[in-house]
Amino acid sequence: MNDSQRTALERHGSEFIVDVPTGELETSIADGASVDWTATFGRKGELIVEIGSGTGDSLVPMAVGRPEANVVAFEVFERAVASTVGRLARDQVGNVRLVMADGAQGLRQLFADGSLAEVWTFFADPWHKARHHKRRLVSRGFGDVVAAKLRPGGCWRLATDWEDYALWMREQLDDHPLLRNVHDGWAPRLAERPVTKYEARGLAAGRQVFDLTYERRP
Repeated sequence: MNDSQRTALERHGSEFIVDVPTGELETSIADGASVDWTATFGRKGELIVEIGSGTGDSLVPMAVGRPEANVVAFEVFERAVASTVGRLARDQVGNVRLVMADGAQGLRQLFADGSLAEVWTFFADPWHKARHHKRRLVSRGFGDVVAAKLRPGGCWRLATDWEDYALWMREQLDDHPLLRNVHDGWAPRLAERPVTKYEARGLAAGRQVFDLTYERRP
């Protein structure tokens, strides 16, 4: 970490980072761990979860645009979390909490079924090699988890700049019995999602960005 990241964690980490008991791995969550999100935020509000928030480039402005929502973001890299904490503190954003743990496990374990308004998965690792596809976050099984946690009518918003991963997402999710592809194909770009540095690099390299939106069926 650089000095500004270290300072951000020291000064503001306790405001934004939720400590969750860890399991055997540093980024895993202990069996039986739970979080009272209403108490954590100090208020009731619709819950939104972002998995893989990086340095907060999209998380922070999107949370600012949803002041009524309580946004929980999962990110495992400490430097990225430190940068996000700095952004949140500078912009005085009070409706975000960060968890430094595996987001897939956290989604499954730390939220009640039917409790989420939205899930965000933007630019997840594409794991290009065929033998690594089993490591991809977006899968039929993970779709089961997201569908269980979303309330009826809740949305799962996804984006990737790798066409093979985008097509994989549709193969995994388009015929899911509990999820409906809202646009019967690619979604228009979510207006509130800013173009991050990562996305800009992909666009500069000539890659197309693919958005998808799935709604939890009643």
